[in-house]
This record gives sequence, structure tokens and C-alpha cells, in this order.
Amino acid sequence: MKVSEVATHGRRAVIELREKIVSGELPGGTRLFEVSLAEVLDISRTPVREALSRLAEEGLLDRLPNGGFVVRRFGYADVIDSIELRGVMEGTAARLAAERGVAPEALVRIRDVVGRLDTCFGPGADEVDFDAYADLNEEFHHQLAGLSGSDIVRREVERASSLPFASPSAFLPNKTEIEAFRRSLRSAQEQHHAMVEAIAAREGARAEWIAREHARTARHNLEYIFSQDPELLQKIPGLALIHR
Repeated sequence: MKVSEVATHGRRAVIELREKIVSGELPGGTRLFEVSLAEVLDISRTPVREALSRLAEEGLLDRLPNGGFVVRRFGYADVIDSIELRGVMEGTAARLAAERGVAPEALVRIRDVVGRLDTCFGPGADEVDFDAYADLNEEFHHQLAGLSGSDIVRREVERASSLPFASPSAFLPNKTEIEAFRRSLRSAQEQHHAMVEAIAAREGARAEWIAREHARTARHNLEYIFSQDPELLQKIPGLALIHR
């Protein structure tokens, strides 16, 4: 098999296995074997091996001492810590951006994203175009990491965001139509505006504080699910992996 084919099959294996884990099709504690997965995915063992290693790096799998992998179970505290870590790193990126200054064209680009995020909201308190918001929210956070002017900080923000359940879109409302979540997006959008303006005004401490509070939106949504509506644990992909 050519190197390019191995890479293509490896990417497909990562995507399909990640979806199976997050959806609960492969529940926490499941042992994964290269041979059987290669048969299921109809590819060779080499890209499967690479996919398993990639998912272990993402934190979705644990390596077993005697070889092989097992789907991780996530403690509630682990998820909270992941969210907090992303907030710390994004706060650092926002503070550095404010302190070091940002090129005018970079500010124009991120303000454009914030403006397009505004158009995702309808007149009603809970009227939100979720699909458009999710895509633009991801773009906002990607640009925010770059505003720091540091490749190291940018990479660490991206690393923290790739931790299980720590991405900026984790626990955002979706087809479950959680009204309280949708309304929280308006507050999150206000924070997007405030964060960019603090950076533009060179207010490093304020930019950092807003970014850290902004990351806690995911934490508040998670706390709501566990304390107010635990039935959602079976409805929102991935939450079945979390235990308290």
C-alpha cells in the first residue's frame, strides 16, 4: 500500500473510530484490537494502528501495559479540569494579544467573525442558527489563539482545546433544543465582543479574565446537565463516557 493510501485510510479510521466512541457505540472500558478493527473498517492494520495512537494522544483511549488500547472513562472532575485548562490557555493568548498589540488587519478579521456571529441570532431569546454559530464559534477561537503572536501559545491553546470535552463547541445546544443553553449563547456572544474590544484597547488583564470566564460556559452547561436534567446524558453524544 502506498504511503498516501495509508495516510488516507488512517484519517478515515480516526474519524470513524472517534465517532463510534463519542456516540457511545464503543463505550468506556471497551478493548480495541487492531485485527478486528481492520476487518470492520476494511483497511489494513497499519492505518488502524496509527489511528489508535492518534486517539490515545487525543485522550479518548488508554494504552494497555501489555499492548492494545481501551476506550477511556472520563471522571467528571477530569472534564472540568480540561475546560479550565482551555480557559487558562485562551486567557493567556488574549492577554498576550492585548499586551503585545495586534495588527489592524487581524483585528478586522476577528471582528468580521464576531459580526457574522451576530447574524446567527433571531429576535426571540432562544432563536439561534446553531449550525452557523458552531462553525463561526470555532473560527473565532482559532483566530483568538493566533492573536497572541506566539506559535507556542497557539499550539498549546489548540492542544488544550483537543482534550476530551474541552473544545469551544463542547456542550453547545444542538438538536436537543435545550432552551437554557441556547439563551446562554447570547451571553457568550457578548463575551466575544468584549474580548475583542479589550484586546484592541490593550487591556490585558480584562481580556484574560473575559476569555477564562467565556470558557466556563461549557462548564456551566455540563453542570446543568448533571444537576438539572440527567436524562440528557443519554441524548447528547459523548456524555455517556463521563461518570461521577
